Amino acid sequence: MRVGLLRHGKTDWNRLGILQGRTDRPLEPGEPDRLATLALPPPWDSADLLASPLSRARETARIVSGKTPTTDPRLTEMNFGTFEGQSSAALSADPSSGFRDVENWGWDYRPPGAESPREVWTRVSAALEALERDTLIVCHLVVMRVTLAVAHGWNFDGPMPFRVKRDRIYGLTIEDERLTADAEPVRLVQRCA
Repeated sequence: MRVGLLRHGKTDWNRLGILQGRTDRPLEPGEPDRLATLALPPPWDSADLLASPLSRARETARIVSGKTPTTDPRLTEMNFGTFEGQSSAALSADPSSGFRDVENWGWDYRPPGAESPREVWTRVSAALEALERDTLIVCHLVVMRVTLAVAHGWNFDGPMPFRVKRDRIYGLTIEDERLTADAEPVRLVQRCA
């Protein structure tokens, strides 16, 4: 089975470097219009469509596909606990915050009052196991990072072997309960006028 992962469009907090987590921030002004110029390339345009229930993911899915996605709460972004709503730059500058860059998380790093990457993977993997056919999933940065970490065999311990960029679909194959990643993501295409 094939699965594609697409990150939601930008919000004001993305632009400001603020950790959103489960805070339901809408797409920033102008982002819906920008996304409306893009579309899903084949074969993703005919795959099942699934999204996180947070509005930034649901709206991105609806705009680029022209369809209403099914939602699954297991695809919600990581709970960042007390870090949520704070600037990652400010947290990094405060040695007492306990903030770590993603390359130093490990699977069991847990911000205060938050969940760990391992816990995120537990719920995301359950959502993947429930899929019945090829599916495009519109979700969040950490959801994508943990899924791609499993596919690449990366343990959040040093430089990431991938970068998550916007407007790109990260293809995965699920076969015999094994997850493998495509070599390169596929860009969304320009919508025909």
